[in-house]
Amino acid sequence: MKNYLKLTNFELSRFFKLYVVLIGLTLVMQTVGIIWMSNTYMGSVEGLLLEGNTAELIKMNLGTFSFSTLTTSLLFSGPIIICIASLLIYVFLIWYRDWFGKNTFVYRLFMLPTARMNLFFAKATSIFLMVLGLVSLQLVFILIESQIAKLIVPTTYMESQNLNQIINGFDYMRVLYPTTLIEFLINYGIGFMAVFVIFTGILFERSFRLKGILFGILFAGISLFVFISPILLQVTILEGFFYPVELFILMVITGLIVIAGSVWISNYLLNKKIRV
Repeated sequence: MKNYLKLTNFELSRFFKLYVVLIGLTLVMQTVGIIWMSNTYMGSVEGLLLEGNTAELIKMNLGTFSFSTLTTSLLFSGPIIICIASLLIYVFLIWYRDWFGKNTFVYRLFMLPTARMNLFFAKATSIFLMVLGLVSLQLVFILIESQIAKLIVPTTYMESQNLNQIINGFDYMRVLYPTTLIEFLINYGIGFMAVFVIFTGILFERSFRLKGILFGILFAGISLFVFISPILLQVTILEGFFYPVELFILMVITGLIVIAGSVWISNYLLNKKIRV
């Protein structure tokens, strides 16, 4: 456990500089967005006030200003997309830089006096923690940005929204911010399972090179088929046989089977087949 924690801390520290850049980019772009859009809205309001319009008439013409206005803009969603893309790329880079980086660092990692699977779990854990960190910080940023909007736009023209209303207003945010524990386990459990499958695919490629790419793709396809097999049965052969709770339990079981299979194969590849 001690070696695993040290490796996890090491992996997190290697990504720390880029991680800070992603955090800073998100905060700056979204803050600029909320200030710009708030001032633009108030400019329109002031123009209508000078024409003698009442507040009620202005709200009828322009509508009230809400934080949802920002979340539909590229200044808000752009940094989120960049963060997601960066982490997706890093799922691959976290392994490949050890092979293709300076002095082939993977030699040193595999010579450490610890089980090689600790390295596998440390890399997966670091990815998971970085995702949770960015998601948590985004909640803090939303709270800060909503207060900035309230400082610029008077309450007369401001549509009051709490955090849940902001999140529930957009599908992609509901995926990132599930409102129940079950939804959290489903969304992030599937993501964690996908990381394990990708890691196994990478180890296939590192073990068998060109043939390994085919093995990795085949493994990913089999994993997907196993995971969604309860749904396939439900909509084809059994035609609605399972209750929703039963279907959920079956998918949890198939997900655990995929994770267990991924761990077992990765352990075999790391200890018996991997090329350094």
